[in-house]
Amino acid sequence: MDSKDLLQVGVITSTHGVRGEVKVFPTTDDPGRFKGLKKATLDTGKERKELHIQGVKFFKQFVILKFEGIDNINDVEKYKRCPLLVTREDAVPLEEDEYFIADMIGMEVATEDGEAFGTLKDVIGTGANDVYVVESLRYGDVLIPAIKECILSVDIEEKKMKVHLMEGLI
Repeated sequence: MDSKDLLQVGVITSTHGVRGEVKVFPTTDDPGRFKGLKKATLDTGKERKELHIQGVKFFKQFVILKFEGIDNINDVEKYKRCPLLVTREDAVPLEEDEYFIADMIGMEVATEDGEAFGTLKDVIGTGANDVYVVESLRYGDVLIPAIKECILSVDIEEKKMKVHLMEGLI
């Protein structure tokens, strides 16, 4: 399966208890989405393992997951810091003007007058709104808030974004 078809929903931070549960830091907008999730793919760096989710609990900002067939702390210890991925089919449906970060990274960014500006390198979630990190040939990394005043258009198919550079951004 192409890595473009898998989307990260969390990272295992530590074990939880002794019965094989893990504490997951959610990297999705909606941690509640874990409630309906039946399976996830664990990326160990060397391999990808599909795991079936047996139980979901919430604790502070974390999600506590129990996987089928993993009943011992020693069986999950090695998965600390490993990302959890879901297929696009299992992803939460997008609202209008929402995009998967995986589809945006590498996008060409141009100014409103059509001048090439740079490449989208990263997306930082700040709580209020996301911030796009654009690697510009001329200015280095430029942080652009993902607000309607700055982001004029996003074309996922063409991998292009048009931005308005407000005063003070560069």
